[in-house]
Amino acid sequence: MTPRIAVLLPCYNESAAIAQTVAGFRTALPDATIYVYDNNSVDDTVAVARAAGAVVRTERMQGKGNVVRRMFADVDADVYVMADGDATYDATAAPALVARLLDEQLDMVVGSRVTQVSAAYRRGHVLGNRAMTGLLAQLFGRSFTDIFSGYRVFSRRFVKSFPVLSSGFEIETEISVHALELKMPVGEIETPYFARPEGSESKLSTYRDGFRIARTIVTLYRIERPLLFFGVIAALLLAAAFALAVPLIITYMHTHLVPRLPTAVLVTGLTILSALNGFTGLILDTVVRGRREVRRLAYLGHRAPGAEERRGEAAGA
Repeated sequence: MTPRIAVLLPCYNESAAIAQTVAGFRTALPDATIYVYDNNSVDDTVAVARAAGAVVRTERMQGKGNVVRRMFADVDADVYVMADGDATYDATAAPALVARLLDEQLDMVVGSRVTQVSAAYRRGHVLGNRAMTGLLAQLFGRSFTDIFSGYRVFSRRFVKSFPVLSSGFEIETEISVHALELKMPVGEIETPYFARPEGSESKLSTYRDGFRIARTIVTLYRIERPLLFFGVIAALLLAAAFALAVPLIITYMHTHLVPRLPTAVLVTGLTILSALNGFTGLILDTVVRGRREVRRLAYLGHRAPGAEERRGEAAGA
């Protein structure tokens, strides 16, 4: 059985590039259905995409994360190819990404960006990507070489078990964390990354979106690793309380008096806060474990990619 492939292209004011993007994926994946999800464009993106032969739909809530949430909820397929509508990703690499997903029964294959054109991938973005990738590896134990790539191929069980919470460009970080948390089988393939066509402008703000992505990583770490997150806070508070308490203890041992009562009260407060953070981490860790089990069961409720094809081959043999 041939897998149903859907190409998902979130767009915002991409009339200069969307026709080229749709044509590229139409040639690379002739049997795929190409969806363009417009996100309140004020140019001719919708008309151009429809004329190029794409299925055009609209998401009114602004932000790439909101668009991805809508795409994943609405589109039914076996394999999902997600890219941007700005013609920066190499559509000819899509068959290799899909083949890797199906042959190795992976849940996600990331198109890791490689470019020699400085205008395509600015130096600040490269450094930010490396820093965030390293941070993600420190927090979750493993990572990808390009966590911000928007060129990805997903299995059905990834898409239908992924509760999208982000609203903006931090969606790629959330996708990566979802795969790492559920210990999904994933892969990467290097793909060319091109400069935008003339007339197409980037919507990414280096500092604003970089801050939002860093905040997302910390938030996800608090949600997914509460015992360590609150444990670190508890340890810091306890260390501060101990440092303040040592002089008081020494003074008390010599004089049997506590002359600095405000400091003693502060030590008591810090110790109580430390204990509260510790117990908060323990309680939330139990909650997160149950939530993770529910997500894992939702993930296991769908077939592995390529399972039907292998079953057909076995029956034919």
